[in-house]
Amino acid sequence: MARVTILGAGAMGSALATPLRANGHEVALWGTWLDDHFLQEFADGGPHPGTKVPLARGAEVFTSDRIADALAGADAVIVAVASVGVLEVSRRAAPHLTRSADPAHRPVLGLVSKGFHQRMDGSIDLMPEAVREAIEDPGAVIVAIGGPCKANEVAAGRFTATAFASTDDGRAATALADLMRTPDYRPSVSDDEAGLEVCAPLKNVYAIALGYADGLEQSTGEPWHNLKSAIFARASEEMGLVAEALGGRVETAFGLPGVGDLEVTGLSGRNKVYGARIGAGETAAEALEHMREAGQTVEGVAASGLAAQLVDSRLGSIADRLTLLAAIRAVLDGAQDPLAVIRGAL
Repeated sequence: MARVTILGAGAMGSALATPLRANGHEVALWGTWLDDHFLQEFADGGPHPGTKVPLARGAEVFTSDRIADALAGADAVIVAVASVGVLEVSRRAAPHLTRSADPAHRPVLGLVSKGFHQRMDGSIDLMPEAVREAIEDPGAVIVAIGGPCKANEVAAGRFTATAFASTDDGRAATALADLMRTPDYRPSVSDDEAGLEVCAPLKNVYAIALGYADGLEQSTGEPWHNLKSAIFARASEEMGLVAEALGGRVETAFGLPGVGDLEVTGLSGRNKVYGARIGAGETAAEALEHMREAGQTVEGVAASGLAAQLVDSRLGSIADRLTLLAAIRAVLDGAQDPLAVIRGAL
């Protein structure tokens, strides 16, 4: 039995306690300062406000002031906070990421949080690099966790196939996958950290366009399935192009981290809903304001801007092939005829 600490008591962080407890591991779930208001009710057996599912029986909950206690003796640590909080949480965790007196003896470090990271100089990196910088260990092996995982389904123990990747020929990914694998939580393992980390934020951007096609159906009363299929195919191709350009593999975009995650994100979720609002007739600004009023963050909006900077700074050689990515950015910037812009990119 291992001790696994999950940093972040949001929907996905709490959900991951389910496969871990199913395997009999000791689970410490630490909530950030944004989670403290619901942690006691959650610890007492109430449902999580995000998943509507109670925490797996036997998992221990720690409030934001007890990060040292939560990390004590951890064999594995999973960072599962929103991308905007990854650096701060990683910095707070760094002094406690040891299992012994040897500071080089770190637990396996998994990363569920996804996004592009913007450095102080404006350059764009993938999230594992940001974590390595935050914990002051540029050589740290990190297990990137991605793929089509709806948190409520993971929490409820429904079948989920996911993807783990690490740069050490997948050894760390294999170790963490072995801790978490159950008949219904099924990680596959690879060494393509870059490919997985590219697909994770980009799928949120492309899901906006998939949602746009759904919004057209709402506004016209007619299906736009052919358009949506073309968007899906083009998005998959572009994710592969970016993955390869950043040192990953094209085939990762055509597996669970890419098309698998894009499919489930395009079916439901905030990025899809945001795109549908635009397709139904709202401007991008109006749709975003309505989402914010409902307390919903649209990850693909920020990711699209950072992706555009990434293309400008590092991917100039393939910029003219990323037509759908550019079209989505134009729509979010207020293009007058979103359909014409998206159609022209396909």
